[in-house]
Amino acid sequence: MWFMRQAGRYLPEYRDLRANKNGFLDMAYDPVSACEVTMQPIRRFQMDAAILFSDILVIPHALGQHLEFVPGVGPKMEALATAKDISRLNQDDLHGVLDPVYKTVANVRAALAQENFDDVALIGFSGSPWTVATYMIEGGSSRDFMKTKTMAYSDPQGFGAIIDLVVDSTAQYLIRQVDAGAEALQLFDSWSSALDADQFQKWSVEPTKKIVNLVKAKHPDVPIIGFPKGAGINYLSYVAETAEDAAGLDSSSPTAWAAEHLQTKLPVQGNLDPFCLYAGGEAMDSAIMKILDDLSGGPFIFNLGHGINKDTPIAHVERAVELVRSYKR
Repeated sequence: MWFMRQAGRYLPEYRDLRANKNGFLDMAYDPVSACEVTMQPIRRFQMDAAILFSDILVIPHALGQHLEFVPGVGPKMEALATAKDISRLNQDDLHGVLDPVYKTVANVRAALAQENFDDVALIGFSGSPWTVATYMIEGGSSRDFMKTKTMAYSDPQGFGAIIDLVVDSTAQYLIRQVDAGAEALQLFDSWSSALDADQFQKWSVEPTKKIVNLVKAKHPDVPIIGFPKGAGINYLSYVAETAEDAAGLDSSSPTAWAAEHLQTKLPVQGNLDPFCLYAGGEAMDSAIMKILDDLSGGPFIFNLGHGINKDTPIAHVERAVELVRSYKR
C-alpha cells in the first residue's frame, strides 16, 4: 500500500519544512528537501512505496513555459493561446532544469537503504500528456477545459504537435528517473474524464502507449502504473492498448467491476475516496473493508482514488494503514 500525495501538507513535518522554503518549486527543485519530504510518510506510516516528491508541471517548466504556484490559487502558467505558441518551447535545457529531480531520486534511493527501508519501492512519476497539455493551454487549472478541447477539435494537427513534444520529453524524463534509481513509474492522467471516447483514444491512450514503448525500450522490466482518472468504461481500451503493467483506479470505479474486468488482466491499484479518508470513522472502515474484500483475491495495491486531502487527520491515515495491514481474506 501507498497513498497518492502521501508526502504533503497534512503532515506537520512537511509544513515545518515548507515554511523555510521560498515557495513550492523552491522545495521541489531542492534535492535535499525533496528527499526529506519523500521520506516523511515512509518513516511515519511504513508504506510499501515511496513516491517521488515533485509535480507534473515540471515538464512544461523545463520546456521553457513560465510556471509559478500562487498560494490559495494553484499553478499559474503563461498559456499557449494557439498551437503556434509551441515555438516558445524547446528541449534545449530539459535535463538541466530537471537535474535536481534526478538527484532527488538518487538521494531517496540512498536514504531508503541507509534507514533500513530496503524493501520499500521507489516510484517515479509524471503527468500524462493530455493532463499536462490542459495546464499548458489553459494557463492553470480549469473546470471545463474549454480552450484545450477547442484546440484539440479545431486544430488536431497543431494540438498533436504539443502532445508529441510532451510525449517525447516525458519519456526522456521517466527514463532518467529510472536511471537514477526509480523502481516503478506512475503516469497521472488526472483529467482524462474530460474526453469523449474517441478523444480519449486519441489523446490519452495513444500518447500513453508511445511513452510506455519509449521507456520500455530502455528499461523493459520497470513496472508502469497508469492512472486515467474518471475513465469509466474506457479503462478497458486503456488497459488493452497502453501495455502498462498496472491500472490505478479512481474512486468512481466499482471495485467488483474492476475485479472482473481489469484484475484478471493485470494488477489494480486503489481506490479509497480521499474524502472518505478525511471523514474517517465507520464510513471509512466499511469502505476500506469493501475494497479489500473485492480486490484482495488478485494482484492489488491499496491506495486512494486520488491524492490525499491536505486537512486529513493523521489518525485517519494511521487507522487506514492498520486496517489494511491486519486484513485477512
